[in-house]
Amino acid sequence: MKLKFTKMHGAGNDYIFFDCTASEIKDPASTAVRICKRHTSVGGDGIVIILPSDIADARMRIFNTDGSEARMCGNAVRCVAKYLYDNNIIKKTDISVETLSGVKYISLSVRNGENVAATVDMGYASVSPLLVPHLFDEPMLNTAVAVNGTFISMSAISVGNPHAVIFVNDTETVDVDEIGPAVENHKLFPDRTNVEFVKVTDRNTLCIRVWERGSGETLACGTGACAAAAVAALCGYCKYSEDIRVIFPGGELTVKVDPDLHVHLTGECVKAFDGEVELPIIEVSSRQKKRHTCPPSIQSA
Repeated sequence: MKLKFTKMHGAGNDYIFFDCTASEIKDPASTAVRICKRHTSVGGDGIVIILPSDIADARMRIFNTDGSEARMCGNAVRCVAKYLYDNNIIKKTDISVETLSGVKYISLSVRNGENVAATVDMGYASVSPLLVPHLFDEPMLNTAVAVNGTFISMSAISVGNPHAVIFVNDTETVDVDEIGPAVENHKLFPDRTNVEFVKVTDRNTLCIRVWERGSGETLACGTGACAAAAVAALCGYCKYSEDIRVIFPGGELTVKVDPDLHVHLTGECVKAFDGEVELPIIEVSSRQKKRHTCPPSIQSA
């Protein structure tokens, strides 16, 4: 059975989006593994399934290239809002999307009737060991951790999913392919973790390479940008309540971190192309189409 999709990205962090408000992919994990392969299929950092929601304008599920389900993705949720707007599904510039990390609220910037950028309220970052989670009794801020026989200073923070932030002198020379998976799967992180390698350029600029949990190195990461900016502000490297420019190999995002660690993420949302992919018929079933509007009382997690 052929299923239509839209390929979109934020700063090169690319996902394959399926509108499943009228049909359902029964095995999204294996679908992600199969179609995210770069050289033999569509290729992407994961798949995003857009679903009906009882508490928001839409709901999204994210599956990484290894088939694991992610709780949140800052770039993907912004692209979901763009998809809803550009396809006349939700024709308003303030859109709510239900995620496994709670309802997120996205404000769209529109030019000539098309969305060109979006800001998502990411809620509050946390360094609580229980919320990240990690196995230290106290928050990890520039804490020395043994990784492959070498001590590495890192900080752990949650922005709806776990992150380990490592400050480096040079992002070009750091061995992301070795250190990334070693930290991702470190025994300190029971749910694994994303890993950011961060160079502080100045008080308002960060350069980052990211190792995403379940996907490997990616060109950008929305939650990774938020995690790095929040830790940089906590450590006094960047300024609170000001735009922090976050530069990835795939592009740039902007993060603002308030003193209470309330985080907003802004960046372009780019549609690459539409297409169709062949899925086994057993994997797809129809559902009654429905749409819901988020009640004003719902707050971001």
